[in-house]
Amino acid sequence: MLNLTDMLLLVGSLAISLAILVPLIGALVRFRAHYNPKGLQLDPEGGVQPHTGPVITSFIAMLVRVYRIEGWPGLYKGLMPILLSTAIVTLFLWLFSNLRHEAYTFPSTDVLGTLPYSLFAMLISLPETIVIDRAITTPNKLPYFNAISSLRILLTPTERRRPWILYLTPGLFAAQVLRIAYVLGLRTVRQLLLPELPQPGFPSEEDVVSAIKLDILFVLVLVSPVVLTPLEVIATRLAIQRNHAAPGFNSVAQEEEGDAEEVTEYAGMNEDVIGLRSEREPYIGLVDCGKRIVDEEGWSALYRVWWLTMLGCLAGAFS
Repeated sequence: MLNLTDMLLLVGSLAISLAILVPLIGALVRFRAHYNPKGLQLDPEGGVQPHTGPVITSFIAMLVRVYRIEGWPGLYKGLMPILLSTAIVTLFLWLFSNLRHEAYTFPSTDVLGTLPYSLFAMLISLPETIVIDRAITTPNKLPYFNAISSLRILLTPTERRRPWILYLTPGLFAAQVLRIAYVLGLRTVRQLLLPELPQPGFPSEEDVVSAIKLDILFVLVLVSPVVLTPLEVIATRLAIQRNHAAPGFNSVAQEEEGDAEEVTEYAGMNEDVIGLRSEREPYIGLVDCGKRIVDEEGWSALYRVWWLTMLGCLAGAFS
């Protein structure tokens, strides 16, 4: 059971973490969502048109651009949904640890200990990803303490009437399942290779074997971004693609009527922070999204900020 001191320390650490991480998460999501097609494109008549949107080539450039155009409020877009999702996960971990009569901590690294948390994370991560990514990438200013107004901006009328349709967003559920399955698989391999770290002292034969296994695990972690980064980029693109189901439209086609709300823009904003792909031709699935990104923007678009994914894999594998 957490006492008052532990609770204050927890709240304080979360506040500091969010103050640092929210701008970084925002820049990451925007950079991966940014539509940056190749220099020349064909118009409907077959003519050649140069790309006229913003060209952003790095994570740092995106961070600077957000601050230049939208200022500090822009850097903290998405704060409230991130705070809410963090509070829900923290509460779940606290309840989970109390049920197991353990100290407050993240789930154990064994598969059975991680599975309940992973199932819960999978359940809430999809709508959470949609709301957070849209809150970050929307060009509109969202009120901090008016969730209803924010959701009217972020969700379509169809999504508000039938919230479960978020789980049917083409390809997004598959991307989330594959990502979580890969992470669980990596943690399982870690348990098989290194069930416990070598004991201090002179190296023994078991320590030599452990060193070899450590090298194998290290290589697996290094190649993990090859799999995970494209899934994360694709998940971001699919999350910001809204769902409609009006007469005359299919489940992924985009409708416009009844979808506009009166919104507030940032003062002095005369250019878009990022370019977004037209909703006229939506992605129809995970594979289609990946293929179109490669065809329209090149392979490098699938590996934006791959190094941050690698750092996360390293932290997870060797913690």
